[in-house]
Amino acid sequence: MKTTNFPALIQRFFTDRLSTQMEASRHTVACYRDTFRLLIRYASSRCEKPPTKLSIEDLDADLVADFLTHMETARGNTARTRNTRLAAIRSFFRYVALTDPSWLLHCQRILSMPNKRYVKRSVTFLDAEEIAALLAAPDRTTWAGRRDHVLLLLALQTGLRASELINVRCKDVILGTGAHIRCIGKGRKERSTPLRRDTAKLIQAWMGNRPDSDGPLFPSIRGERLSRDALEHLVRKHCLTASRVCPSLAGKRVTPHTLRHSTAMELLRHGVDQSVIALWLGHESVETTQIYIHADMRLKEKALSQVASPETHPGRYRPSDELLAFLEAL
Repeated sequence: MKTTNFPALIQRFFTDRLSTQMEASRHTVACYRDTFRLLIRYASSRCEKPPTKLSIEDLDADLVADFLTHMETARGNTARTRNTRLAAIRSFFRYVALTDPSWLLHCQRILSMPNKRYVKRSVTFLDAEEIAALLAAPDRTTWAGRRDHVLLLLALQTGLRASELINVRCKDVILGTGAHIRCIGKGRKERSTPLRRDTAKLIQAWMGNRPDSDGPLFPSIRGERLSRDALEHLVRKHCLTASRVCPSLAGKRVTPHTLRHSTAMELLRHGVDQSVIALWLGHESVETTQIYIHADMRLKEKALSQVASPETHPGRYRPSDELLAFLEAL
């Protein structure tokens, strides 16, 4: 079998395939990079070779399967993370099969590996009381507190993703009549989300004298763009403060994405159509929005109240045969 230079293939996959041909986002590149960094270290230890000496033949379906199991058992990865790792590996071996068809059968064995099924849990969201407590948590007598208050309010009103929030620039906010905010979302889709008057006034006061600035709307203390970790930290911090006033927050794991879910639930409860919510949140498909319908117990209770109970007489089942009585007693 032909020996292919594995290190060269990895380099071309990231520079030519992902960056040039596919123009993958930096988030995708970072995700793939982390997967292959872990895979190469695992393969190097397993095959007792330095990474530069590994070949395509070393990375067969058995090694990939063992690697994925190792990710779950040793590193505690969830099934969803495991499937994300597998997607990155599949993408690389699809590229290898196109580059060198002599490895087609080898690659096909890896490409045919299935995703792992997992329990799809209901989304976590905040109710009106919890939202009010969270918005009141930042100390608005400080610069950071005012920033955090406006950030949380914007997140809860617009439903922006974490990456969209930290990348919003001052010039992306359009004030005045028809106030709205522009962002580049997932899949490089540009969308505009309207702002309420109170939200627009707070943002205007926060921006001050830099409405046309190319800088971030929510900078760090050093004036740089907030990192994703910093955003998650400030949400956790203010959630902890709010939980002292609203105890129900103590039992919830609140992340920036939880605020996005809360926006969708508020829109749904106010009678906004699913297709409009999908456009508001930048979903690729209306089907994605259905998770909020499943999560809203009030909608289900309203549907239940419209259904009449069947006219049945309660009674206890009694088997008419000794054998059936025996089976029922097991």
